[in-house]
Amino acid sequence: MPAPTIAARLKRRFLVMTTDEGLRAAFKAQVPADWEMVSVTSLDDVGEWNEILLYRFLLLDLDEVTVFDPIDVIRTIRMEYLLQIAVFCCGGDSDTQDEMRRSRADRFYTRDQIVTMLPQFLAQYAW
Repeated sequence: MPAPTIAARLKRRFLVMTTDEGLRAAFKAQVPADWEMVSVTSLDDVGEWNEILLYRFLLLDLDEVTVFDPIDVIRTIRMEYLLQIAVFCCGGDSDTQDEMRRSRADRFYTRDQIVTMLPQFLAQYAW
């Protein structure tokens, strides 16, 4: 497993896991030129656990039920890979959100809220 380079670590990029094209477009409209938004529907699309660490945070759609299971995603990140990448969630019912809390997801927003919060996340993680 090759080690990540300093240049790769300094790239400003984040992950989005959703199949909702409208939500992706709303996120993309908020992304400045010096950031990269990477949309995936599987953590395997990102690569090994050390490749996930190259992203500043993950926006996770809890309303997804057909292509991936958000609960499996957070469990893989936290319990299998033992990663502390920030995971910001949107949507989902109260049972799903409770399960995500138990699995150590970071924050929960409505779909509209997460779109308006994205510029704040970008500023916070712009180091």
